Amino acid sequence: MFQYHCLNPIASVGLEQLGQNYQRTEKFEDAQAVLVRSAVMHDMEPGDNLLAVARAGAGVNNIPLQKYAEDGIVVFNTPGANANGVKELVIAGMLLASRDVVGGINWINENKDQEDIAKLAEKQKKKYAGCELKGKRLGIIGLGAIGILVANSATHLGMEVYGYDPYISVDAAWSLSRNIKHIKNVEQIYRECDYITIHVPLMDSTKGMIDKEAISLMKNGVVVLNLARDLLVNEEDMLEALDQGKVKKYVSDFPNPTTAGHKNCIVIPHLGASTEESEDNCAVMAVKELKDYLENGNITNSVNYPNCSMGKCRQKGRVALLHKNEANTISRITSIFGAAGVNISDMTNKSRDGFAYTLLDLEEKVGKDILEQLSALDGIIRVRLIK
Repeated sequence: MFQYHCLNPIASVGLEQLGQNYQRTEKFEDAQAVLVRSAVMHDMEPGDNLLAVARAGAGVNNIPLQKYAEDGIVVFNTPGANANGVKELVIAGMLLASRDVVGGINWINENKDQEDIAKLAEKQKKKYAGCELKGKRLGIIGLGAIGILVANSATHLGMEVYGYDPYISVDAAWSLSRNIKHIKNVEQIYRECDYITIHVPLMDSTKGMIDKEAISLMKNGVVVLNLARDLLVNEEDMLEALDQGKVKKYVSDFPNPTTAGHKNCIVIPHLGASTEESEDNCAVMAVKELKDYLENGNITNSVNYPNCSMGKCRQKGRVALLHKNEANTISRITSIFGAAGVNISDMTNKSRDGFAYTLLDLEEKVGKDILEQLSALDGIIRVRLIK
């Protein structure tokens, strides 16, 4: 029986898949598995039994990844599960920035008591006139799950789409419409595109990437959209560009005192993944990742340990080891089984940065003594008997 805890409301369609082998606990420190959305975990002290955390969403800046890796706690996220919801809001953001629909609606609401409102609207509407997306150039920075959906959809709107991602995966490349122009230098997007949307993770290398220097390269009247992470944009520089007329509109999904209410800022209350479908998809994916790790030892979509999978164990035993990525670790692990006369029928080892993960399928069950010997090895963080 596994104990799990939810730090945020998690869609029932996901929790229902946990089954009878899982029991919910209201105490974070008692949990072996945790499901989270936006709750900040940096100052929370996990119990010794915590094995895994699954973020029902893509961003994981609310989780102490390095600390958890050092403690043998695997952190998962759900890339792509909310991609369509975010994509649709990006398209909506471009439309709102192109045509002042919100301004027009607000005018109607303010003048709702005017008997001749229809006649007045005909005179007023020129103030809210805009432009069409068809024929405009869209630059997409980051061609992950969301970026690809935005790119492909924009081509159907008649836009000329430029995509920039130096680390694009093979699977992502196959999913990309052949009509997308793959750009090798992000500065070309800055110089040539009428709309620019950002879809990259927040890292030291991307923090504040849209700053005064980047904006200076952009076309006059450009529209910038940021539905990824607020810190990707230096918003003080962005406001200056808006006030000067360099940038026409800035669309952000991250309300804060800097941008909220500022002229030509369209600030959305963090609705990117706030659809029933996205929340359901994220919950289902997060639960599946947790179950596969807890029950089979497989890691899929981890953000602090390498992905590693051997399916279901068909042998008599399976041992999983989280450890430091150091030389001779594998030989020291296998020598313990060899000395005990335990044959290893299958094994896989994957590494990521300073950490590694090893799965071993065994032809006989192992006792507590072998697990203790493995745990005593230098560099071993956690040993788990799966079966």
